[in-house]
Parts: sequence; structure tokens; C-alpha cells
Amino acid sequence: MSQAIDLMIAGMGFVFVFLIILVFATLLMSKMIGRFAPPEPATPARTPRAKASAPAAVDPDTAEAIKKAIAQYRSRHKK
Repeated sequence: MSQAIDLMIAGMGFVFVFLIILVFATLLMSKMIGRFAPPEPATPARTPRAKASAPAAVDPDTAEAIKKAIAQYRSRHKK
């Protein structure tokens, strides 16, 4: 029984030491990356959109249908 307890303590100690080394190695690598790699910009650069030459004309019948649909939706979904 004492041999099993010794083996258990040795195994748990080995795992604990390995995890401590792993944490320090990870911290060291992240510091190295921070030092040698340039930081990425916080927000991506915006690309300019192509501007429309002229606003598209909407057919009067379509505009009227859209207005009616909005009014119908609003009348059905009152709070």
C-alpha cells in the first residue's frame, strides 16, 4: 500500500511540475510574440465604397405598395 501511495505522489508531482513549466513556457512565448511581431490594428481598415452616380428612381406604384405594406405591418404589430 505504501508503494502505491509513493507512486501516486510521484505521479501527481510530475504532472504538477509539468503544468508549471507549461504555464511559464506559454507566458514566455506570448511575450516573445508581443516583442517581435507587430501588433495588429484594433479595427480593420475600411475600404472606400464606390459611390452611386445617381439615386435609383423608384416606380410610384412600388413606392405606394411599400407604404401600404409598412402601414399594414405597423397596424398588426402595435404594442
